[in-house]
Amino acid sequence: MRARTAIVCSVADQGVAALTNILVLVAAARLSTVADFARFSAVYLVFTVLLGVSGAYTGQPLVLRRGAGQDTRGACRSAVVFTVGASAALGALLATVCRLVPGDTARALLMLGLVLPVVLGQDALRYAFSTLQRPHLALAADLLRLVCVLGALAPQEYGATPARLIALWGLSALPALLLSAVLLHRSTAGAPLRIRPMLRRGHLGQRFVVEFGVGNAASQLSVLGLGAVGNPLLVGALRGATTLFGPLNVLFTSATSFGPPLLRRIRDERRRVRATAVLAAALAATAALWATALALLPERAGRELLGDTWPTAAALLPATGSQYAAMAAGTCGLLALRMLDPRTTLSIQVVFSLTAVAFMAGGYALGGVPGAAWGLCLGSLCKAVATWTRVAGLRRRRPAGETVSADALPSAP
Repeated sequence: MRARTAIVCSVADQGVAALTNILVLVAAARLSTVADFARFSAVYLVFTVLLGVSGAYTGQPLVLRRGAGQDTRGACRSAVVFTVGASAALGALLATVCRLVPGDTARALLMLGLVLPVVLGQDALRYAFSTLQRPHLALAADLLRLVCVLGALAPQEYGATPARLIALWGLSALPALLLSAVLLHRSTAGAPLRIRPMLRRGHLGQRFVVEFGVGNAASQLSVLGLGAVGNPLLVGALRGATTLFGPLNVLFTSATSFGPPLLRRIRDERRRVRATAVLAAALAATAALWATALALLPERAGRELLGDTWPTAAALLPATGSQYAAMAAGTCGLLALRMLDPRTTLSIQVVFSLTAVAFMAGGYALGGVPGAAWGLCLGSLCKAVATWTRVAGLRRRRPAGETVSADALPSAP
C-alpha cells in the first residue's frame, strides 16, 4: 500500500474508533442522570485503563516490528490470542468479585468483566492489521462496530442503568471481532503461534506497561480516587470535558500506536525527527482551534451533546484545551524517542506522570474541579518540555544515521 493511502486509512480508522467511543459517552450522558453518568464514567474509565495496559503490553511492541515476514505474521496472531485469553481470565475474575458487591457501579463492573474479551480482542486485531500494513482491514471492522453501536444504543430510553449501557456497548463489538478474526486468519494462515515469549522476562511490553502505569493510568486512577474521597461529580465533569476533545484523541492515538510503521518509510533519521516535530506543532495548533470552537458553542448545542453534564464540562474547557495542546507536543516527543531509542521514555513517564498527579491533587485542594483540570494541564506541559529536551540530547550525542531498534533492547525490562 502506498504511504499516502496507508496514512489516510490509519487516521480514518482511528477516527472511526474514536467516534464510536465519543458516541457511546454522548449517548450515556443523554440517557443517564448526572449520578448515573458519573457511575458509567467511572466504569468506562476502568475500561480505558485496561485498554491502555493491553495496548502497551501487546500492541505497541507489535507495531515496532519491522518487515512482514513469517515471524511478524506469527507475532500478530500470538498477540491477538494472548490478548483474548488474558482478558477473558481478568474479566472472569472481575465479574466474580463484583457479583458479591452491591450497588449499581458493581453491577456495571460485572458487565464490563463479561464483555472485556470482546472489546480488548477487537482492539488487539487493529494493532495486528497496522503491523501487517493493512489498515484498511481495521477500518472495515471499525466501521461495522460503529454501525452496531449505534443500532444498540439508539433505541434506549432515558434512565437506562450503567450496567445495561455497558453490556450493550460491549456486545455491539462482537460482529467486528468476528470479522477481524476472519480477516486476520486469511492474512496469517500458517504463521507460527508463540505465546511463551510474551510471558518471559524481557518482553518489551513489560517496559511499556510500566510507562503506561505511571503515565495515563496514574492520572486516571487518581481522578477516580479524588472522586471517591472528595466530590463524586469530579469524574463525570472531567470525563465530559475530555469527551469533547475526542477528535484529538484520534490523532494522538494514531501517532503513538500506528505512527511508527508509517514514519519508518522516511529513511533519514533527522528527517523523521523533523517530521515528528512538525506533527507536534500541527496537533498543538489543532487543539487550540478545537478548544476555541467548543468555547463558542451555544449552550443549547452543548446540552444536546452532554445533557446535564454540559455546564460542569464547559467550565473546564480552557484548562482542558490547554492540556491537550501540551499533550500534543508531549505525545509526539515520546513518539520521536520511541523511534530513536525505546529505552529512554520510561524515566520521563515515571517522573512527569507522577508530577502531573501531584499537580492535579494540589490544584483540586486549591481550586476544586477547575484547579484539578489546570493541574493536569501543568503536568502535561512539563512532560512535553522534558520529552523534546531528551530528543535534542539524543540527536546531539548520536552520530548521523545511528538508531536503536526495538530488537536491540536488553533482556531486562
